[in-house]
Amino acid sequence: MMIQQQLRQLLPERKVDTSAALSLLGGSVAALVVWKWLGKKMVQKKMEEARRTRDEGLKKMAKAVQQFREQVPSVQRDAILSLPLLELTAKLQEGSLSPRTVLYTYLEKALEVTQETNCLRHFIPECEQQLQEIEGHKEKGLLYGIPVSIKDHIGHKGQLATCGLVQFLGTLMEEDSVLVKVLKRQGAIPFAMTNVPQSLFSYSCSNPIFGQTLNPLNRQRSPGGSSGGEGALIAGGGSVLGVGSDMGGSIRLPCSFCGLCGLKPTAGRLSLSGVTGPVNGILAVPCALGPMARDVDSLALCMKALLCQEMFQLDPTVPPIPFNEQVYSSSTALRVGYYDTDGYFPLPPCMRRAVKETRRALQAAGHQLVLFSPPRVPYVMTELFMKTFFADGGHTWLDVFTGDIVDPGLKPQVNSCKMPRLVKKLLALLLKPLVSEGDVESSPSNTGVPRPVHRPVEGAPAGRGAVPRPGPCLHHGIPWETAHCHLLHDAVQCPGLPCRGCSCQHRDRG
Repeated sequence: MMIQQQLRQLLPERKVDTSAALSLLGGSVAALVVWKWLGKKMVQKKMEEARRTRDEGLKKMAKAVQQFREQVPSVQRDAILSLPLLELTAKLQEGSLSPRTVLYTYLEKALEVTQETNCLRHFIPECEQQLQEIEGHKEKGLLYGIPVSIKDHIGHKGQLATCGLVQFLGTLMEEDSVLVKVLKRQGAIPFAMTNVPQSLFSYSCSNPIFGQTLNPLNRQRSPGGSSGGEGALIAGGGSVLGVGSDMGGSIRLPCSFCGLCGLKPTAGRLSLSGVTGPVNGILAVPCALGPMARDVDSLALCMKALLCQEMFQLDPTVPPIPFNEQVYSSSTALRVGYYDTDGYFPLPPCMRRAVKETRRALQAAGHQLVLFSPPRVPYVMTELFMKTFFADGGHTWLDVFTGDIVDPGLKPQVNSCKMPRLVKKLLALLLKPLVSEGDVESSPSNTGVPRPVHRPVEGAPAGRGAVPRPGPCLHHGIPWETAHCHLLHDAVQCPGLPCRGCSCQHRDRG
């Protein structure tokens, strides 16, 4: 009591001025609002500057193409664009076509395609310098004179690697990535960088900076993601060979959506040095670079060119294993494992039909086809893939949007990750009874673990451009371990991920 009295004497009581407190609170709130508004305006200014730089680059390249057309008016553009990569390479090697003619032909076509689909992020102005360098070389690489497009985040000296994020707009790459160095060493001419979805974590292709990329086969649909710009450019005829990246389908889905061929090599097969990623540290689900083109032979040629001593020396982490031409060219019959459903994803009839047609073609060519069921797919998807991918609840991924404007296509994912863990668990508890037991039933898997089987939907539409409803998932009663444990597969044939072709709802942005 004595201490309290002494404190009261030293610190006399004062009445709290309510109006002053409210004024202070109001001022703080106003300052916070102004601060956020200024931050948003700064972000918008950066995006506008990036778009302006992109548009100026397109105009400069269009002017360069026009000058070339005036100098060489007799170029047979359609004939060049129709050549498969192997034939184009042969004509460049023998000298019946010049690298300059091929480059400007594809530059012109790429300009047309991006006007329709918004697939380009930037042209690479240094492509003209690279053209001069290869014209002066006596030694011709495997990709001599071939214009190559590359995905946004694959580093090229003097260019941005944005990943569709504002935070990366101010930093130019100081040197080429290892992959770009090897491409140039093989005589290729990187000429364009293609658009990507914001943060690369999307099966669509849209970001607030450069806008929505459309599918050249149907401009009401997405080309897929995250290598969607590559898919749209190649499918539209604006590139004969491109390089994308794939972690969870980012090469395979755009190729599926755009009718192309793509390869996701084993992770680490091609160097990732100099490749920018929005989130670091995801080791269990590694990213892989890979080629995208119109046919399989083009993919093989690209891999032959990249898997060379140059890459092995520049990046010691890449296994020094060259392309095995003997295995690739061998006519020995292969044992190919296949399945037409994994029992987890509902499968459209068109995908099952594609697997059956491929199976018949392989059998007609003399190969042995072995049916099997992939084991424990629900466990792999939920316990291994998703929980590894978002081991921290998505917090690291959310951090990349700090100070950025979230693309409308990503808002549902972002908002889901922002939910408190308790709210997610409550929602799961509430929504679980709404899942009809008639839609998903348990069937014994080949490991004894129940797996969901989706019942058939009669009358499901199929065909190009359709968005089919899930068809039946037929399970064959031959356990893989029991019937085929003694067999080793040379390859696996299976359906693609049944992702619905996303509609483009924000095509007026950018």
